[in-house]
Amino acid sequence: MPGRRTPATRRPHRRAAVLAAVPLLLATAALTTGPAARAAPGAPAAPAPTPNCGAAHRITQTLDGGTVWRMCWHYEGNAGLVLDDVSYQPKGERTPVKVLTTAKLAQIHVPYDDGRNEFDDLTGQGFAQGLQKLGPAECPGGTLKTVRVPGAYDPAHPDVSGLCATTRARGHAYRMGPYPGERAKIYQLQGKDLLLYTVNKVGWYEYISEWRFSGDGAMTVQVGATGTVSPGDYDAGDGRGAPLGKGAKDYATSHSHNVFWRLNFGLGGSAANKVEQFDSATTVRSGGRTPTIRTTRTPVTKELAGDAGPLRWWRMVGAGRNKDGHPRSYEIVPGPTTKYSGRSYTTHDVYFTEYNKCEQFASNNLANCGARAGKSVDTWVNGQPLKHPIAWVNIGFHHIARDEDQEPMPVHWQGFQLVPRDVTAMNPLTPPPLSGHNGHYG
Repeated sequence: MPGRRTPATRRPHRRAAVLAAVPLLLATAALTTGPAARAAPGAPAAPAPTPNCGAAHRITQTLDGGTVWRMCWHYEGNAGLVLDDVSYQPKGERTPVKVLTTAKLAQIHVPYDDGRNEFDDLTGQGFAQGLQKLGPAECPGGTLKTVRVPGAYDPAHPDVSGLCATTRARGHAYRMGPYPGERAKIYQLQGKDLLLYTVNKVGWYEYISEWRFSGDGAMTVQVGATGTVSPGDYDAGDGRGAPLGKGAKDYATSHSHNVFWRLNFGLGGSAANKVEQFDSATTVRSGGRTPTIRTTRTPVTKELAGDAGPLRWWRMVGAGRNKDGHPRSYEIVPGPTTKYSGRSYTTHDVYFTEYNKCEQFASNNLANCGARAGKSVDTWVNGQPLKHPIAWVNIGFHHIARDEDQEPMPVHWQGFQLVPRDVTAMNPLTPPPLSGHNGHYG
């Protein structure tokens, strides 16, 4: 990723008084596409619920297969875009399934390999104030929403058309076909996602913050970095990084981007969700026999700093059950990551902490949470029982610049998914002829 502007060209400091994280009321149109989801056959249609926000901050989108996503949004002076009251209503469900109470970026921590610079972009570098104006070509087929930016760099123009709400092709949502020569129907669906994104400029580079919502209930959350490599960070003598340009004169300083998200789940409409950890252990058997794998489920009842592994994962379990009687849950699926070991709060992949309104940012938390409270998420894991768990996801990227980063830099992404587990009894996009294939059939 590119470096920072040199001190002579860096933007002026923000005024602390105008950076309080407050929701905004904006005059923009909600995105509503397609018919409302249908109720189960034979059941009276339930009235469509209204998200707990005004029309200006309401997003409702029907996707292929009849799935409806509903949510609210607001914009904060440090975190930028925040999503509120996110719910998912598959076809056949009479009422929506609430998934998230709030979801937002919680920090972009950027330490440089030479040890000379270290930044907390959200709470120290004006991330929210760097919201970029988007043109219609950047939001094809969608709606550009006007955002009022707290503490805008240009106080005379605080309103920015900086939030895109659109749909984007996903590719195959599923495919099931016959063997060669077999006469049978091919079932396939080319899906579309609801896509929300903003672009925020910090120094020489720009962050694209994406939230994607799919018809099968999955969410893809990622940040892409683009912009340009900072010429102020070229140093041929520091012994680090990689040369750019002709020969070995200019070296771009390598650095890390450790991106955190804060997720306040509300599965089933209740904050009293439960965290479960799954671990699978492999046993190698003698004589060349196939190894065995046994999976165990462990309830996480106290705050946890967790490390992902090839056979370890976590899910958040709500109070509700699907039509098969199984508890509804969402699995956290981390994407590729480069774990940064230089700070204690970046050494773990996920954190589960008990809700505390004061704890909003994974590092350089601005609020004063008390004399003994730390300023980073690792210090908040102190053994409290989890009654209202907050999930923090950390995905790292170590950027060693390359010639192709010049110029503009191609976008590189880091993120994770939230995948429904047992939210519905079958794939919510199942075509009607296959609707009886639940469990053993035939």
